Amino acid sequence: MRLPLKIAIRFLKSNKGQTALIAIGIAIGVSVQVFIGSLIFGLQKSLVNSTIGNSPQITITSKDDSVLFRGLDLINSDKIYNINDRLVDGFMPSSNNEVLIGTSLQEELKINLNDIVNITTTKGDNSEVKVVGIFDLKVASLNKSWLISNLNTDQNIFNLENKITSIEMQVPENEAFNVQSIATNINTSLNDSTLVVDNWMDQNEQLLSGLNGQSVSSYMIQFFVIVSVVLGIASVLAISVVQRSKQIGILKAMGIKDKDASLIFLYQGIILGILGAILGIILGLGLMFSFSKFALNPDGTPVVALLIDYKFIAISALIAILASTIAAFIPARRSSKLDPMEVIKNG
Repeated sequence: MRLPLKIAIRFLKSNKGQTALIAIGIAIGVSVQVFIGSLIFGLQKSLVNSTIGNSPQITITSKDDSVLFRGLDLINSDKIYNINDRLVDGFMPSSNNEVLIGTSLQEELKINLNDIVNITTTKGDNSEVKVVGIFDLKVASLNKSWLISNLNTDQNIFNLENKITSIEMQVPENEAFNVQSIATNINTSLNDSTLVVDNWMDQNEQLLSGLNGQSVSSYMIQFFVIVSVVLGIASVLAISVVQRSKQIGILKAMGIKDKDASLIFLYQGIILGILGAILGIILGLGLMFSFSKFALNPDGTPVVALLIDYKFIAISALIAILASTIAAFIPARRSSKLDPMEVIKNG
């Protein structure tokens, strides 16, 4: 094993230009994989966060109609809606009969902080609440239609007698695309026909279709990059077999086995794959960093947030090494079939 490895390294060193060319070719392939894959993952994460990042991912509701006067568990709901950080004026309700109002509704109704607002329910009951804060949830429909209070205020106004009309929740970030199965398990556990368990994936089919399209495009690009890398390495190493045929013939005449002759080129493929993978990762990360610094929105934030997925990068490097090794099988097989006497005779 050591002799074929030493010969492989010597062959690579003896033609540094060719070695560098192959390694750079692999590096470019790996960098494209890392850059395109990370770009797609970052874009998908950005789209998902902007769509569901500050909204419930699983919702349990009654089949009865609910109201737009939102009585919330303000402490826990803030983990979903991030209301506290989205107040443009005022403060969070600290006692009963205090509400928050959206910016659009506030402008439409000409309501100011500390104004008293009369609430009339569908049953004709009237209640008065005080506006203590104005929020901007970055969604026009919510800013125009939501009034937010604590649970007690909502229950008192609508005579819900300590009842709630929905439960909203989020799942860990790495489980965001498993919410359908989670929602199904919750529905099975509740076993209540009066309740509806919904999830963000069922509510955003068009978004999911776009995300799937992006993933397919990314996989196709990476596939063809790998194919081009394999063909490039195989062709260059095949030429190397011809160039080294005399040396291989002499080595065989001296007693080296066909298996060891094949290993010389397999080792070359592995070494080139490792070198190309390392260079490709460095180049890919550099491209990602440059893109996040120069491709900016008008507010100065990156068009696509920089996302470094170490697992994906490791897989890309491993694929490059495997591809290089597979590509080396063709010249390795060819070298094993060389007849030493014929090669030496023909020079």
